[in-house]
Amino acid sequence: MTIMSDDILTIDRLADWLEAFEAAVTEQRAWLTELDSAIGDADHGANMARGMAAVTAKLEQGRPATVDELFKAVGMTLVSSVGGASGPLYGTLFLRMGMAAGAVPSLDGSALAAALRAGLDGIVARGKAEAGDKTMFDAIAPAIDAMDASIAAGVSLADATRAAADAAAAGRDATLPLVARKGRASYLGERSAGHLDPGAASAAILFETLAETVSRT
Repeated sequence: MTIMSDDILTIDRLADWLEAFEAAVTEQRAWLTELDSAIGDADHGANMARGMAAVTAKLEQGRPATVDELFKAVGMTLVSSVGGASGPLYGTLFLRMGMAAGAVPSLDGSALAAALRAGLDGIVARGKAEAGDKTMFDAIAPAIDAMDASIAAGVSLADATRAAADAAAAGRDATLPLVARKGRASYLGERSAGHLDPGAASAAILFETLAETVSRT
């Protein structure tokens, strides 16, 4: 099967995605903080904006030549610059993505989905989250499932990432009635119901910016 160039994510396209994610979390920083103020420490927006600003600053110094080095740089930067649970979890996501991707200059849809799956496995290993725990898992897992299904059906990368973004948004919204079973929000018990999970919200932004980046390049 011939893979079209639009279905390949080069280092530059991956970096464009990360920069778009930084711009989006910065723009929606207040909203993410508002979500976190209801059931967390009211710092998720500030933490994500600060961490991704550090990522883009690092990328401006020079983009790595391989995908593993790119995601390793992102992961290490997030771990070192983001407080709370967000830094270790997002850092683990990207570090595991880099390990799975390997020393390659680009990713096709299947390789991207496999890297994201490895990243999710890393999050699970670190945080022990499962479906319905009211965490970022509830947005990321259905997004990757949707991407896998789309790629298996032979659709374009643009369509596959759009399906992933839509599934992530639906997963985010599904956290609204849930009672948190993990993290700071779990301390609130039943009072955590009725609020969107901020980690799921930022994860949905991650997939939305991925879809937007793929569709415009």
